[in-house]
Amino acid sequence: MKKSIACLMLATALAGCNNAAKQAQERLDKARAYYENNELFAARSEIDSLRAKFPKEFDALKGALTLMREIDLKEAERNIAYCDSLMPIRLHESDSLKAGFTFEKDTLYEEIGNYIWRQQTIERNVQRCYVRCGVNENGEMYLASVYFGGKPIDHTSIKVSTPDGLYAETASIPYDGGVNYHFKDMGNTTEVVTYKAEKGQDAIKFIYDNADKRIKVEYQGGKPYVIYMADADKKALVATYNLATALSDIYQMTQEKRKALKRIAYLNHRMNKEEE
Repeated sequence: MKKSIACLMLATALAGCNNAAKQAQERLDKARAYYENNELFAARSEIDSLRAKFPKEFDALKGALTLMREIDLKEAERNIAYCDSLMPIRLHESDSLKAGFTFEKDTLYEEIGNYIWRQQTIERNVQRCYVRCGVNENGEMYLASVYFGGKPIDHTSIKVSTPDGLYAETASIPYDGGVNYHFKDMGNTTEVVTYKAEKGQDAIKFIYDNADKRIKVEYQGGKPYVIYMADADKKALVATYNLATALSDIYQMTQEKRKALKRIAYLNHRMNKEEE
């Protein structure tokens, strides 16, 4: 009797194992079908479910690992194809947008150069208060507030606003002699505060979206001072923002393609090694 019960339990266990193996293989087959149909996200989800529900079905898990690498490979190839198709378009756009800019780069100290709207180059804007901007070769845009006057105001940030009460502010940049620096010449003081990346992005976007309106600029952090952006400076920011968007896309696609190529090389190496 005891022998019969033991045999029954063994048979039940074997049936359960066979059933689990069958279900795991069905999920793997389903994932493969999704893959063949280029539904890569669905294929990944099916493999994740297989791994979670059948952690001991090693044959199915081995097949899932191989399939996952094939999915990774196809996604990397897809990313490269996307970048290759869009890159020429963005390069053509950026070349057209660069027409109004001057390229500046100090080869001794800078690895990346900057594009400056020609009417905003420093030599054309001495002895005036204004907001200027620029963008580097990777599409990173910056904003700078320039003050010129007989007495320093020691400003650390700016607030830009429109007559309807909407506004945006830059981050506050303490004086450091670098991104916030002052100098005196012939009894006058010049202050320049530069807001890079997220420190100026809210103000940049605000000016871009409201370039057709009168924009007040309040110098903050020291003695209060107010100017209104000249139309030429608003035009410069709009042009710079558009160029920054194109250059940023190009940079991101270049980085994405580089990562995809490295991923493909790695996956091919692993897959070839496993076949040996």
